[in-house]
Formats: sequence, structure tokens, C-alpha cells
Amino acid sequence: MGIELPILQTFVNRMDDPKIHLAAYGSIAFAIALVIEGPIIQLLAASTALCGDEDSFRKVRRFMWVSSFWLTVLHVIVAFTPVYDWVAGVLLDVPEPIFEPGRLGLQILLPWTAAIAYRRFHQGVLIRFERSRLVSVGTAVRFISLVSVMSTAAMIDRLGWAEIPGVAVGAWGISAGVLAEAIFIGWAVRGTVKQRLIGTPPPERPLTRRSFTAFYLPLALMPLLTLVIQPAGTAAMGRMPDELNSLAAWSVVHSVVFVLRSGGFAYNEVVVALLGRPGAVSALRRFALLLAGTTSGILLLLSTTPLAELYFGTITDLPDELMIYAKTGVLIAVLMPAYQALQSWYGGILVHARRTRAITEAVGLYVGIALIGLWWGAENATIPGLYFAESVFVTGGIFQTIWLAARAHRSIKRAAAEELDVTLVTDSR
Repeated sequence: MGIELPILQTFVNRMDDPKIHLAAYGSIAFAIALVIEGPIIQLLAASTALCGDEDSFRKVRRFMWVSSFWLTVLHVIVAFTPVYDWVAGVLLDVPEPIFEPGRLGLQILLPWTAAIAYRRFHQGVLIRFERSRLVSVGTAVRFISLVSVMSTAAMIDRLGWAEIPGVAVGAWGISAGVLAEAIFIGWAVRGTVKQRLIGTPPPERPLTRRSFTAFYLPLALMPLLTLVIQPAGTAAMGRMPDELNSLAAWSVVHSVVFVLRSGGFAYNEVVVALLGRPGAVSALRRFALLLAGTTSGILLLLSTTPLAELYFGTITDLPDELMIYAKTGVLIAVLMPAYQALQSWYGGILVHARRTRAITEAVGLYVGIALIGLWWGAENATIPGLYFAESVFVTGGIFQTIWLAARAHRSIKRAAAEELDVTLVTDSR
């Protein structure tokens, strides 16, 4: 899934005014859409952890439908009313050239939230019952749909049949991809629901609205608070030196880093699903360290070797004036993939133990550091906004990881002890 942003940039960079449309998509349309979908991002973890019986499945599914509806209403209000003028013009204070392209991109992304809520909820069911291969197939469906739509739109523009802005090409591709994936996952999960959930009795302690809220609210606040940082970064960079180059390059840097963080993002659900099995604690911890070192190592190579010219220049065809910004931005972000893998290890431990409040605490620490740093930089920064903002994000992420490690320490020890007890009982038999 992370590859879709670099693919989008590859198309946009070969169309008219790439700098404007990269900035409009990454810093306005995509950033705002991410914040709107924030409350439902953790449906994947919730579904994986909770949907073990028919009653719980139906209750979590009801939450998915209701939240999808109201968040889509919010998207309509922001994208199609004067609220957008206030958000983009006053709150984010974006440069004038990207103002209207950003509005267009956000309008085209309207299906985004509902499609992702539906898809993530059902993906959690597939992961819980060890059918994650279908999740990968769904991702392939998404990728094929995205590339097909973008290729068609770009060809129409190139042949002169219609004038299609780069931001519209990207947003149409992304929307088509998430819709196609949601449809496929909804079809693929039917057998699992019928065989493993329908007719299953509720647990001894059935899921209630109160217990679900206590579990999910801290979990949902984590991505919501984190995603607020993206538009906050847009607002801050718009008030720092070299704002247009920073906003355009930020979209490129974010996409590269996201690809290498994607394994870390996915690892959270792996930990939740597998913890409790014999040998799981040591194996999962070892893999988290391996994932951290590998992904950050690749990012380091990309920023300090000729791979940078190959990727940013030849593959994505980034304008020359943005090349140095992208290379330096990637170098500053080199620790992000590593701490993402560790955060998912510690976070998965806490979700498994149902201590989700600790995750919210860690995110709150990150957000506090980031907002204070961005506020100070907007007033005082003398270096390009991209460099300053990225440094702030990395600092906040390091402290977030340290906090999670401290709060998960007791749960890790308990999980290891429980694992040892199970092994001893099994051996004695």
C-alpha cells in the first residue's frame, strides 16, 4: 500500500506544474483526508483483537457503519463548503497556488474514509483467523486499480482529450484503489464469517458498549492525534523559509518514509494475533529488531548513495530544484522506520494486554513535543521548513518509543511468564 504514494508522484511529476500538484495533494488533500479518517484507522487492531464470536463481530461492525457515515458527512462539510476556505486558508495558511488544487483533490477523495473503515474492519477478521494472504491479494487489487485509473487519466490529458490536473489524476487513482480493495475484501471475508463466526456463542464476558469504548477510545486517539500532526506540519512549514519547495518535497519524503515504515505499521496486528503462542515473545521481539535495522538501513542507503539520484531523478522524475530537499529530508528521517517497528512491538503487547491507555499517553507525548516544536519553528526557524519540521517529528517519535517501552515492560514480563507456564504444563503432560 505504501507504494501508491510514490506511484502517484511518478505520474504527477510528468504532468504540468508538478511542484504545485505534489504540494496540493500531499500537504492539503491527503493530509486533511487522513485526519478525517483518523477515528477508524484502529478498526483493524480492534477487529483483530475483539471479533472472535458472532455477537462481538456484529457490535464492532455496527460501530464501523455508524462512524463511517458521520465521518463521510464531515468530509463533505470540509471539502464542499466554505469550511475549506477557513481550514486551508486560515488554519493551514497554504500558499495561494496550491489552494484550489487542494480543494479539488479533497473533493475527489470523498469515498476514502468509508472504504477504508469497511476494508480495515474486515481485514482484522481475516488476520484473526489466519487468512492474511487474502489481505495481500486485496492490496494487489488496490494497486492494479490505482495504476489503471492513473494511467488512463494521464493518457487522456496527454492526448489533449481533456485537461486533467495532476492532483485530480492522483486523487482519482487513490479513490479507485481503496474502493476496489474494499469491494474485494468484503467478498473475500464472507466464507470466514460464515465458517468461523456465525453461530459462535458469546464469551463469558460479552462485549458491551462500555467495554468497547474503554478499549477503543484510547486506541483511536493514537492515530487521530498523530494524523493531526501532518496538517500541523503543513501549517508550520507554510510559515517557515522556502515554504513551497518544502511542501512539495514533503510529499515525496513522506511517501518514501511511509513505504519503509509500512512493515512496522503492519507488525502491530501481527503481535496482537500471535502473542500467547509458545516462543512468541522472544521471536516477535527478535523480528522487531531485525525489521527496525533493515528498514532504517535501506533508508540510510537511499539518502547517502547514488540510489538517491536513481530513485528521485530517474524513477520519480523529481524536478531538479526539489532533489536536494528530498535527499536531505530522507536523511533526517532515517530513524523513523526503526522506531515504528519498535512502537508496533510495544503497542501490540499493550493492545494484547488491553492496556491501550498507555498507547494514548505515548502519542500525547509525541503530539505535545511536535506541536511545541512546530510552533517555535514557525516563529523562529531560519532553515527550510522541511528540515526543521522533520527534525521535530523524529525527536517526538524517539520520546514516544521510549515511553511505550517503559509502559510495556511489565506486560512483556507477564507475557513471557505466562508463556513459560504453558510450556511447563505441556512438558509435564
